Amino acid sequence: MKNCPFCNQQIADDAVFCTHCGKSLQNNAGEQPNQQPNQQYAQPQYNQQVQYVQPAVAPSDHTAEFSPEDVHDHKLLALLIYCSSIIGIIIALVSQISGKSDYLKFHIKQGLKIMITEVIVSVITVVLCWTCIVPIAGAVASVIILIADIICFIQTCRNKSVEPIVIRSLGFLN
Repeated sequence: MKNCPFCNQQIADDAVFCTHCGKSLQNNAGEQPNQQPNQQYAQPQYNQQVQYVQPAVAPSDHTAEFSPEDVHDHKLLALLIYCSSIIGIIIALVSQISGKSDYLKFHIKQGLKIMITEVIVSVITVVLCWTCIVPIAGAVASVIILIADIICFIQTCRNKSVEPIVIRSLGFLN
């Protein structure tokens, strides 16, 4: 056992870092050891900078882009978009004419993406219904789109504005 040159605590002979003060014992940091070997504790360092890191936000999460007032004023219309598809989109578009709401515009775009994707899947399923696999794949895709619609409804209830996972990779209506 030997003593740490910085805090004078006992450490293992082969230690690279002091287990008490955390200093490197290889002396490549340019720091000088304490000159007082009888000092019991290391001096606290008050000038250390604390770096705060913002939490990572997914690029598909647009919640922070909208003001709480805008969300509060247009939440019911945004929920209507996901409940009643085309009728909700039409009602939201009519109400969007009178006032400009970025929050409502976002949800109108997401509702249109979901509706257009549903129409495309339906048309492909009907055109290729004579095959065996396409109607099954179309039914599965329709269920997935319905689940994405329900997830959007729930996230809107929670005041979140997130692009649906299935639809966000599609490039239309950006």
